[in-house]
Amino acid sequence: MTSSTTQRTVDAIWRMESAKLIAGVTRMVRDVGLAEDLAQDALVIALERWPETGIPDNPGAWLMTTAKRRAIDLMRRSKVRDQKYVEVARNQELYTEDDIDAVLDGEIGDDLLRLIFMTCHPVLSQEARVALTLRLLCGLTTDEIARSFLVAESTIAQRIVRAKKTLSAEKVPFEVPAGAELQDRLTAVLEVIYLMFNEGYSATSGDQWFRPLLCQEALRLGRVLAEISPQEPEVHGLVALMEIQSSRFQARVNAKGEPVLLLDQNRARWDQLLIRRGLAALERSRKLGRPLGAYSLQAAISACHAQAPTAAETNWIKIAALYEALSRVTPSPIVELNKAVAISMAFGPAFGLQIVDELNAEPSLKGYHLLPSVRGDLLVKLGRYEEARIEFERAASMTRNEQERILLLKRASECASERSN
Repeated sequence: MTSSTTQRTVDAIWRMESAKLIAGVTRMVRDVGLAEDLAQDALVIALERWPETGIPDNPGAWLMTTAKRRAIDLMRRSKVRDQKYVEVARNQELYTEDDIDAVLDGEIGDDLLRLIFMTCHPVLSQEARVALTLRLLCGLTTDEIARSFLVAESTIAQRIVRAKKTLSAEKVPFEVPAGAELQDRLTAVLEVIYLMFNEGYSATSGDQWFRPLLCQEALRLGRVLAEISPQEPEVHGLVALMEIQSSRFQARVNAKGEPVLLLDQNRARWDQLLIRRGLAALERSRKLGRPLGAYSLQAAISACHAQAPTAAETNWIKIAALYEALSRVTPSPIVELNKAVAISMAFGPAFGLQIVDELNAEPSLKGYHLLPSVRGDLLVKLGRYEEARIEFERAASMTRNEQERILLLKRASECASERSN
């Protein structure tokens, strides 16, 4: 295996394992910033050794063992080593190589939930919580996060550094809180899990269109939260949304690994068990008797797609109404863009295009590639192929995801062909 191939493989492994790695080391050192540094040390060691020794059979376990050894070495040099030795002795079974696989499969999951509650502590601002989550749990770079927020990379870097220092200075516990404290942090935790799932469902960058393992981890954490907080309708709403969206994974790519858009997907490949689970979770949310919140409304929109036997039978009028309700609960330009798509499907592309054109002046969507992508799609339906081609090419220049870029350029090429015919 060449050095460049190893680099790409290690990068992919890091994307999959970094959150578990940081969570596991945080359990030891109780400092999320230090845990990230130790995890990065393990990554550097892997990059040095794996080109010579080859990729281990269980690279995640190798990285975890290496990071924990670094942590123990650090403890030995620490001024507070006696206190830390007590903690190591108390949890010694976590750090033995023989048990590392069991740790990865079992308690690490709980560690991820503890890490989420830790990074969602009210000592941090909402912006800091979101940035730290995308960094630690989704494995995004500061540049990728900055592009998502449409702010300078230095701003995001400073925000993350300050957040880690604050957690350390305030000695925020690495635990899942109980009672009123859990309820106080629940909204932030739900947003974090939602962000995790969204990053998995539509990867910001890289060679893969989506990251199913990240989605599966977010869904698992959501199910755990539903057990902890069974009377919270939005917990069930988020679980419902993730269950139904996850049902489409097998149909979202073709045999070549290329993206397949929702309306072109083979619905026979949708996972009916996950759909049933999602619909049941949505019903639990409704039965709690409170108005549907943002996650439950999005789940209801996904349910409309899941319950339509074919794309042509989709109830777009209902979906447009649900987006209208969602825009009142959580008004945002992205919700308006999605509503424009629903309105175009229900009442015609000209109506949708009118909304999209109004959104062109929205500053927060200036670098959002889906705005020109949606506009291009509506222009195609109106037979305005040259304008559509320009929009698809503009969208392709904005996205950092290689599969999405290829898809957009393909659509631009199709527009060029239609225009010449």
